[in-house]
Amino acid sequence: MRKLKNSELDRLSVNDFKQVEKTPLIIILDNIRSLNNIGSVFRTSDAFLIEKIYLCGITATPPHKDIHKTALGSTETVAWEYVENTKALVDKLKAEGIKICSIEQAENATMLNDFTPNPHTTYALVFGNEVKGVAQEVVSASDLVIEIPQYGTKHSLNISVSCGVVIWDLFSKLNK
Repeated sequence: MRKLKNSELDRLSVNDFKQVEKTPLIIILDNIRSLNNIGSVFRTSDAFLIEKIYLCGITATPPHKDIHKTALGSTETVAWEYVENTKALVDKLKAEGIKICSIEQAENATMLNDFTPNPHTTYALVFGNEVKGVAQEVVSASDLVIEIPQYGTKHSLNISVSCGVVIWDLFSKLNK
């Protein structure tokens, strides 16, 4: 086997990316502190044609050199918007018929491997602060909570890793 060169990967141009049909997933970052995590979420969102990212609360916004370092230009492809209040955004999106899913460990959470997305529904996935997780008022306002099963000794995953796991899982299920 021979590794492929970047020129052989047949990737979309920025203009083509903006025109192509998107995966019916929206990402909401609720008070994310790490600029590298933010950049990684942009890069993952680009890879799987995510509809939009909302940056909320203390979550930093592009342009910023530390976001750019991990986003590698995906802040130019993925649609994004800053909204100060996560709960107000959740209420607005719910009123538009978007299903809100907090990615969190909570009572009565649905395990990710047990969740089957409806291909005719747009889902907003809320990822929370690196220490405190998704704010309780946002969890309470969510249509459902999805938990990533974990089998080791640690209680959590890095937010950018969580985002990658959930996006890949839902992308795979939506594109079967």
